Amino acid sequence: MATFSFELVSPERLVFSGQVTEVIVPGTEGEFGVTAGHAPFISTLSAGILTVKGDGADKRLFVRGGFAEANPAGLTVLAEQATPVETFDRAALQQLIKDAQEDVADARSDESRQKAERNLADLQQVAAILDLGAAPAAH
Repeated sequence: MATFSFELVSPERLVFSGQVTEVIVPGTEGEFGVTAGHAPFISTLSAGILTVKGDGADKRLFVRGGFAEANPAGLTVLAEQATPVETFDRAALQQLIKDAQEDVADARSDESRQKAERNLADLQQVAAILDLGAAPAAH
């Protein structure tokens, strides 16, 4: 399979840079995959698991907030948070879920409530993927 250039950047550091065969990204409009020669595409990120495929084992990272830009030359993801799943602080995720539940309860408009509910559902889905016992919510 053809490879392409991929960079994942967080505010703290360059998390990943290299040649990969596919990246699966949690976008706000749904999960999407990028392979070599992808058409130009920009998306915002939702909280979720980003999967990097290439030589060897897949790399899975929890990402939250930011943007993804794909073009024929490669993919760049700028994430507010990017943490390898194996080192992810599960207590921090539980706190994010609690905060998101409070955001839903405190929402003052339909628009802000819908946004908060989407964020909560995304976080609950991540928790379910990581087997934290939280059931995923429907979008």
